[in-house]
Amino acid sequence: MSDVTSELDELIRTFLGAFTNTGGTRPNVDVIREVFIPQGMIISNVGGNLVVYDLDAFIEPRERMLTDGTLTEFSEWEVAERTEIFGSVAHRFSEYRKSGFHKGEWFEGTGHKTTQFVRTPDGWKMSSMAWDDV
Repeated sequence: MSDVTSELDELIRTFLGAFTNTGGTRPNVDVIREVFIPQGMIISNVGGNLVVYDLDAFIEPRERMLTDGTLTEFSEWEVAERTEIFGSVAHRFSEYRKSGFHKGEWFEGTGHKTTQFVRTPDGWKMSSMAWDDV
């Protein structure tokens, strides 16, 4: 189980790190396609406003915001998690924090993500993620 947990930890770190643009670094949102299965789904349910994305629809606007100056010095990190693994499926409930400048204004936020994983011939991958911000 600890090997699986380590793999899932790395998938989460890679996903969250994809958006980092602190210190002039360029975000690497293309890794989202590497950590998800091709049919992956990402769902925002912030404030009861449900938006369901496929990978491309999720990545495109975030890449733009993170590279056009709209969202700068941004990072997001997991602060707590509970992971359950059963055979070739797993689920993780995460608490995360984020901070950065949005249109020049500093912000900090928190939220929760629920992530589902499946074991594939290429290792563990994310199949879906949903989140809500506080």
